[in-house]
Amino acid sequence: MAIEGADIVKAAAFLGAGISMGLGAIGPGVGEGMVAAKACEAIGKNPKEAGLLTRTMLVGQAVSESTGIYSLVIALLLLFVV
Repeated sequence: MAIEGADIVKAAAFLGAGISMGLGAIGPGVGEGMVAAKACEAIGKNPKEAGLLTRTMLVGQAVSESTGIYSLVIALLLLFVV
C-alpha cells in the first residue's frame, strides 16, 4: 500500500488542527487568568468599584477568548474542509 499525496495532505491537516487548538488554547487561558488576577487585586484595593471592575474584566476576558474561538474555527476547517 503506497502513501499517496492526498494521504499526506490529510495527515498534515490533522496535525495542523491539533497544533492550532493546542497553541490557540494557551493564549486565552493565560490571558484570562491574568485579567482575573488583576481584577481581584483592584477589587481588593477599591471594593466600592467592584461592579465596574467586574464588567470590565468580563469584557476583557471575552476579547481574550475570541482568539481561542478563531483557532477552533481554523481547526474545524482543517478537519472537515481539507
